[in-house]
Amino acid sequence: MLLVALWTARSYLAAIVWAIIIAVAIWPLYRRVPRAETERGWLAPALITLLNAVVLMTPVLLAAAELGREGQAVLDWIGRVQQKGIEIPGWLTRLPLLGEHVDRWWRSHVSDPNGLRTLFADVNFEAWATWMRSLGGELAYRVLLAFITFLTLFALLRDGEKVATRVLCLAEEWLGHPGERLFEKVAVATRGVVNGTVLVAIGEGLLIGVGYWVAGLPQAVFFTLLTVAFALLPLGAWIAVTAAALMLAIQHDAWLGAAGVFGWGAAVMLAGDNLVQPALIGGSARLPLVWTLVGILGGVETFGLVGLFVGPVVMAALYAIWRDWTMPGSAAVDGVGRR
Repeated sequence: MLLVALWTARSYLAAIVWAIIIAVAIWPLYRRVPRAETERGWLAPALITLLNAVVLMTPVLLAAAELGREGQAVLDWIGRVQQKGIEIPGWLTRLPLLGEHVDRWWRSHVSDPNGLRTLFADVNFEAWATWMRSLGGELAYRVLLAFITFLTLFALLRDGEKVATRVLCLAEEWLGHPGERLFEKVAVATRGVVNGTVLVAIGEGLLIGVGYWVAGLPQAVFFTLLTVAFALLPLGAWIAVTAAALMLAIQHDAWLGAAGVFGWGAAVMLAGDNLVQPALIGGSARLPLVWTLVGILGGVETFGLVGLFVGPVVMAALYAIWRDWTMPGSAAVDGVGRR
């Protein structure tokens, strides 16, 4: 019956896993919230769930609003391109050896509107239109998944103590006292992974955002939000930083600023991704550095975005079992399993 239930709910398991991860991560803070004496105690879970929804959805809404504001500018640019083509940037003509050839090709294929239409003659615009129409349905599906996530989070916060007690009792019944220690280890690892990943992503985004502002990037706020979002992925912030540097170099001809943005961003990301994040995750979960990195990268490759958190948790559970089997006294030494 469990396998049938998992198969039935397979399309929504990721949303449920997200809710479990959030609930476990915020549980210590949630227990400090004053509880109102209402029927089944629904007020505090509802408020905390609403607060989490606002915190998680605000960056997405801000990014969407920024894209909406830039949309008209993009449409105006497309209209100008269709009429006049795209002028060749001055720095391309100054390239050694290749400048003359690039200038000739650009003027015949890109600067000339007829050449530009010929260049994109083989593009299947009907397929692009179909893909754009499918975005509406995909967006509605993502909204449904978000609703299921927050609804599950509310239920877990409301009945979390009962659920945790039953899970621990079941683990101890199946595996004995090591089973209870294992689930406690998994909870600690989950909090460590969430805190390490989110804090490092926010820290990297804000620090790199300062570099955007100093370099004079026009869309500094948007790129800061984009960097925070991509920094949740392993080495993901490199994409946002590279895009910002290319925009400064190509559109604004600010090569020195582009080099400064990329250099500053690279230094921040190398320190955050390779030192700070593994230290936070590994320190909280008591995982070696190699286990942490393999869990992060392998989790994303196997499970997608949710694997960013699931991977290190799985590695922490395996590492806890390994320590219990090979070093029976290690749980008492490192404090895991103490009531």
